[in-house]
Amino acid sequence: MNIFIASIEDKVAVLTSEESWHCAKVLRKKAGEEINIIDGKGNFYRGILTSVSEKKCIAGITSGPEAQKKRGYQLHLAIAPTKQIDRIEWMIEKAIEIGVDEISFIQCKNSERVVIKPERIRKIVESAVKQSLQAYIPKVNELLPFKQLIETSKCDQNFIAHCFESEKQSVKKINFKGKSTLILIGPEGDFALEEVEYASKNKFNSLDLGDNRLRTETAGLYVCLAASILS
Repeated sequence: MNIFIASIEDKVAVLTSEESWHCAKVLRKKAGEEINIIDGKGNFYRGILTSVSEKKCIAGITSGPEAQKKRGYQLHLAIAPTKQIDRIEWMIEKAIEIGVDEISFIQCKNSERVVIKPERIRKIVESAVKQSLQAYIPKVNELLPFKQLIETSKCDQNFIAHCFESEKQSVKKINFKGKSTLILIGPEGDFALEEVEYASKNKFNSLDLGDNRLRTETAGLYVCLAASILS
C-alpha cells in the first residue's frame, strides 16, 4: 500500500514536492485515483487526486482523520553517530519501525563523526514511517553538544548507558509505561568519565544494557525494543 505525506487544510491535501514527484513520475497516478495520505502528525486520510503534476499533486479528502493508535510511552533516543554513517541510518530505519518519538544526535568527547546530513536522515525517517504504516513522523534533531542535550531534557526520566563501574539500573527494570524517557547512547569509545559524571549531576541515571558489549547502533535498537516490549 502506497502512502503519501501531505499538508491538509479544509479537506484538501497538498502532497510535498518529493511525494508529488513520486506520485506522478514513478507511480504514474492520474486524477480521479484514490490514495492513502498521512499528515505526519498522527492522522490517516484517504483522498481522490484532483490535480497531478511532478511538482504538485492535490487530493480532495474523502475520509479521515483516523488517528494512529498511540503507544503507551514516549521515547527520546539520543545517540552519538558512528564513523560509518550507514550503520546509524540502518538503526534509525529499524527504530522507526519499532517505535520512537524523537531522535537526537549528540557530539561527545570520543565521537568519531561530527557531521551528519539532516536532509538524508529526514528521507530515511519518512520512508520508514510509510513502510511501517504509521502516521506520526518522529522529530529528528540535528547534532547537539553533549552538555546541551543534558541541560535541556524535559523528559520524566533520563538515563545514560555506559561501561564504567557504577550503580546502574537494568533496562529491563525501567517503567516506560505512561512516561517520557530519554536514553543516551555513546560512541564506540563510550562516553568520557567526565560526561557520565556531568549527566549524573543533572539527575541522569546510569543504565545497564546487559553483559554483552554492544555496538552503538545495536544499543540504540535494543532500548527501542525494550521500551516497546516492556510498555
